[in-house]
Amino acid sequence: MDLRLLSSFLAVVEEGHFKRAAARLFLSPPAVTQHIRQLESQFGTQLLHRNPVSPTRAGARLAGHARTLLAAANAAMEDLADVVREPRPDAPRPLRVGIMGHGSAELTPAAVNAFRRARPEVPVELRILDFTEHVTALTEDRVDVAFVRPAPDDPRIAVDVLTTEQRVVAVPAASALADARDEGVRMADIVDLPFVRVPGHTPSPFTDYLYFRHVARRRGPDVALTPQDVLTGVVAGRAAGSGLKSFARYYAWPGAAFVPVLDAPWESSYLAVRADDGNPEVTVFRALTTALAPELRPLIAR
Repeated sequence: MDLRLLSSFLAVVEEGHFKRAAARLFLSPPAVTQHIRQLESQFGTQLLHRNPVSPTRAGARLAGHARTLLAAANAAMEDLADVVREPRPDAPRPLRVGIMGHGSAELTPAAVNAFRRARPEVPVELRILDFTEHVTALTEDRVDVAFVRPAPDDPRIAVDVLTTEQRVVAVPAASALADARDEGVRMADIVDLPFVRVPGHTPSPFTDYLYFRHVARRRGPDVALTPQDVLTGVVAGRAAGSGLKSFARYYAWPGAAFVPVLDAPWESSYLAVRADDGNPEVTVFRALTTALAPELRPLIAR
């Protein structure tokens, strides 16, 4: 059995939702759906009920085996870590890709996969960034490239605009504002929403972005570092958050509604790199990503 297929299957079982499983795995929902179909074809039986998503009797049994097999694979990797920790002199340096939230939506996995095809000998490491890291992850050499928003305001960082999208607010599905999810709202309607707090060391460009340049003045009790933190507060009815329109596709949590803000300026996502980085693999990744962006922008901004 292909461990990738089992990983997708287990993510769907645990998330109870194909889109959330895809976001967790940094895959597209159609890719996850295809993985499930491949498994069902291999076993000759349905593994998941589709609406609502839940495991069948066979799926529930497979989920237990999948956890065991994936745990065993992880244990094998950890057991070998000491042996391979010291890189060989001729081993290529990994390209470390930082991703804030869902990155640049469908463009992020497309860029990573294009780089893997172009440079199969170069390992790629994906690292999740929180709201405070879209400058420091690069300046402190934790990643080599980063999918972030908004653009870092730092001369040490160079950026490429990748996507530009409409802004949305995330609110509890039971709130009055959720009724406007189709027609949208105005900036004046979001002033009193209890937006999540972020740590004090969060860069000001990100807080300006999160709070619509501080048009949204009220702060709720919840502190957030990731989109998952935001949505936890939203579905609990304690908080509101903001994002780009594609956020709704990647974080379609039950209990959360995503409402367009019609008069808010559209915002962009960016690929950020160190301005003085001479790593040729960074150059290749940057070129591939910016070449793919025009092709995928219409899909992402739909």
